Amino acid sequence: MTEEFKVGKARALLTLEGSRDPRVSQAGIQLRSGRKWAVDKAVDEAKSRLRHSDIVGVVAQGRLGLGAGKVASQRWGTAGPKERRDMVQREVRRKEEEGRKSLAVSQGVQGAWTKWEGVRSRCVKWSDLWKCEPLRIQFLLRSVYDLLPTPVNLKRWGKEKEEKCQLCERRGTLSHVLSSCPIALGQGRYRWRHDQVLRVLACTLEEERTKKRGKNRKGPKFIGFVREGEGEKRKTGTKDRERGILPTASDWNLRVDLDRRLVFPEEISSTNLKPDVVLWSTQTKQIVLVELTVPWEERIEEAYERKALKYQNLLQDCVEKGWRSWCFPIEIGCRGFVAQSAWRALGTLGIVGKQRRDTVSKMAETAEVASRWVWRNRQSKWKPTTP
Repeated sequence: MTEEFKVGKARALLTLEGSRDPRVSQAGIQLRSGRKWAVDKAVDEAKSRLRHSDIVGVVAQGRLGLGAGKVASQRWGTAGPKERRDMVQREVRRKEEEGRKSLAVSQGVQGAWTKWEGVRSRCVKWSDLWKCEPLRIQFLLRSVYDLLPTPVNLKRWGKEKEEKCQLCERRGTLSHVLSSCPIALGQGRYRWRHDQVLRVLACTLEEERTKKRGKNRKGPKFIGFVREGEGEKRKTGTKDRERGILPTASDWNLRVDLDRRLVFPEEISSTNLKPDVVLWSTQTKQIVLVELTVPWEERIEEAYERKALKYQNLLQDCVEKGWRSWCFPIEIGCRGFVAQSAWRALGTLGIVGKQRRDTVSKMAETAEVASRWVWRNRQSKWKPTTP
């Protein structure tokens, strides 16, 4: 409510200042906005921040290299009156979001989500709220802010005297229950959740693999450069689906580590490693490895580095034998938050647009529902039933 009030006041001030009637724009109208917040100062600050962002440009974030971040679709220096009004309103919202995030950082337990690195933001829309059952939304919110009745929280709230896990007698934090309990790991609870998410990914890859394609692309690849401050201009009739690794061949073979142990193609290399997904094309001598992990969100970066290092020697062996090789570690948080690695991997493979959005959303939903099932059965005998 506070954010909408501030944005509404900023919109009104910008409308008055940008009026074509000089009697309105030069009238010096002052809007009432309370004693703690002044709309004119907020608008001036937003304009200064936008001018500063034009000078600074794109900054590095996480593992992304310098200049690899998201480029603003519109710059302040080249924007028109209407675009500038929209940019100022978005900047006011961004300033409010920064204030809320700075408050969350000071909260040790409920603000733990601010330490997540390499995780895509998740937007819960009204349509999702209407479709989802109440217990699912409750689990999502309470798990993110660590408000579920774990043994540690029950002791903190004065409900229990012990904070031990009912399965292994270790400290029962939410991270321990959902991703670190050795007894639950031995019983296959986490493996079952992992396989549920892997099935969604495998279905998408199989659909893309069996899709009818035209002739393979040959020849050099060209980069379409654009002027500074302008967005990418796509040619009419160009399809994003023509980009990526999968469209370069029509004889892809697929093996997935589901139901039975995956055997790496012997004609490529002899190894005991078994990635979750192996895609290879004999005609073009290309091979793609996909390794899925469903970790605790704070350990997503660690999981990425561990999986990438695990298959480094295998990739090198494939390259030495003349195969073009890729390895894509993909992380889907156990509470349904998707890592940037998953989004980039699907795009590199050639799964883009609505298909990529639907796949990522389905994997996130599957991981969240499976984790809720693991949570509900944390004290009972494990029965790997579809939730």
